[in-house]
Amino acid sequence: MTVIAWIVEGTWPACVDAIRTHTPEGDDIVLLHVTGPDAPGAAHGAFAGLLGRARPDHDPGTTMEHLAATAGEHLLDAAAERLGRPCTRIERLGRIEREVVAAAEGADLLVLARDGDRTHLGPRSLGHASRFIVDHAPCPVLLVWPEAAPGTDTIPPPPPHPPHHR
Repeated sequence: MTVIAWIVEGTWPACVDAIRTHTPEGDDIVLLHVTGPDAPGAAHGAFAGLLGRARPDHDPGTTMEHLAATAGEHLLDAAAERLGRPCTRIERLGRIEREVVAAAEGADLLVLARDGDRTHLGPRSLGHASRFIVDHAPCPVLLVWPEAAPGTDTIPPPPPHPPHHR
């Protein structure tokens, strides 16, 4: 069985722990980190706005790309160490939600953590990228809480009117 864990700053330990708890030793584990293009792209754009007045070797976007890749590598290293079993590490660059969905093609399970409002149960506990991934994943998804889940008393109340039946 191939299991992919989406490794994200702040929530990755819960994903790794879920793999250790819910998958047998012999499974193929892939730790996936995706760096989005936003910050390096903005820096490249700002630099390009100088209309060639600056030296190309001083483009801050390139530096930001290297920093983001290094940060991703450190996260993957920490996740692999916590996992404590053989795994493959993959770093991708692109639109985060689409890269995770693409990487999950052919996998047997995708593990990700809630990254939105984690003080209440409900749909807002998923950020934009996580919602997209859950909705479009081409395989089963194990969605974990990075910390203890809030109580059921945090479920929003039902709407004030009864639903219409046709």
